[in-house]
Amino acid sequence: MKAKTKLLTALLTGSLLLAVVFSGCGQSNSTEDSTKSTSSTTESTGSYLSRSDITTNETITNSADGEHAIEADGTSVSYSNVEVIKTGDSDQGDEADFYGDNAAVFATNGATLDLSEMIIDTDGTHANAVFSYGEGTTVNISDSYIETSGNCSGGLMTTGGGTMNATNLTVMTSGNSSAAIRSDRGGGTVNVDGGYYSTSGTGSPVIYSTADITVSNALLESSASQGVVVEGNNSVTLNNVTLNADNNTKNSDNSSYYQAVMIYQSMSGDASEGLSSFTMNGGSLTNENGEIFFVTNTATDISLDSVDITNNGDNVFLRACAAGWGSEGSNGGQVNLFAYNQKIEGDMIVDDDSALNLYLADSSSYEGAINSDKSSGDIYVEIESGSTWTLTGDSYITSLTCDADAIDLNGYTLYVNGVAYTSGTASQGTAVEVAIQSSGNGGGQGMPDGEAPSGGKPGDGGTPPEKK
Repeated sequence: MKAKTKLLTALLTGSLLLAVVFSGCGQSNSTEDSTKSTSSTTESTGSYLSRSDITTNETITNSADGEHAIEADGTSVSYSNVEVIKTGDSDQGDEADFYGDNAAVFATNGATLDLSEMIIDTDGTHANAVFSYGEGTTVNISDSYIETSGNCSGGLMTTGGGTMNATNLTVMTSGNSSAAIRSDRGGGTVNVDGGYYSTSGTGSPVIYSTADITVSNALLESSASQGVVVEGNNSVTLNNVTLNADNNTKNSDNSSYYQAVMIYQSMSGDASEGLSSFTMNGGSLTNENGEIFFVTNTATDISLDSVDITNNGDNVFLRACAAGWGSEGSNGGQVNLFAYNQKIEGDMIVDDDSALNLYLADSSSYEGAINSDKSSGDIYVEIESGSTWTLTGDSYITSLTCDADAIDLNGYTLYVNGVAYTSGTASQGTAVEVAIQSSGNGGGQGMPDGEAPSGGKPGDGGTPPEKK
């Protein structure tokens, strides 16, 4: 029987009540042949794929520490209408996070693993649900339901250059450091289309990227952590996605700020240094606490096109500053922010170690103040004809390009390189350099995701060593 592939027809609100039931945990790698339909154990509003939408005719369990319930090693394998129950722990953090030790479903060595109409439950430490490791390895999963409850147990996990393609999934995690869509050392490519992805644990953003991750037509919700984290020379692209983030707990003391989207470099070795990117086309982004964007110890391109943004936090749209990662003096945030047909509200704060190029194009509008606290970061603002900036406080920038009618001072003063801007005048300026500065291994090693809250992992610059 085909699963009912329900589309997201209503916005989910509030927190989910997780009542995960693990049953039938027989002996390690045991298989039960039966036809049964498992009932949903999650109560929520809205419409998305639930347990009761999937009929299974086989159950595969594994309770041994460090083992897998399903493994594809260098072969092409398919599973459908199967319930997978994984218990047991891994005490080898790097082996689990980098190479898939203790994952419920694991593919490696160029395997192709096709999964459809699956129910996958894990209850253990470092018990990722579905793991793709290594160049040439591809996991295709569709119309499936995933829950993980242990710490360091992601939903979809990709490392070492693997590929993960996911369609119409429900993925829910409740442990700490357990992103729903997750990557680690060596990264890879992740494509997600449709479905619902939520996290409720500390240090568990919905997406943690050390890879190239694209998510389309999906609902993403976090109730304790960031919605999205991008680390190092990697990317996240969201197309027609609803992102609701309520970051209200800390997994590290390296920063006192809360945010919906964090872009940084931890210097742990899990991601190579370089220009990162966050792109959002259409859809909506709702922030319940703190700031929309926080950038530190890295350089990034942020591109927003026609996104409905709601900030219920502290009225800061972007903060680029030094924090506890990297070496003092070279660990600020370097940002190119591109807005297309975009409405932006809220302040922007750029500290002495940071830089910002703000480009407003295609009838974009910005209402806010930039560095009203007189921080001295380098800032260039370029306002294309038809776009506008309305000040909500005195602002201090380095350089400005705009038409005569682009800026509404609204009773405040705009200082450009220390000189007050005259209302109704055109200006021609020069962008500031946004470049990666090697910040060494100084500073803190705590990470929003990837390891337990005790700290980060030693590394070798982002390239995964050969698996032992």
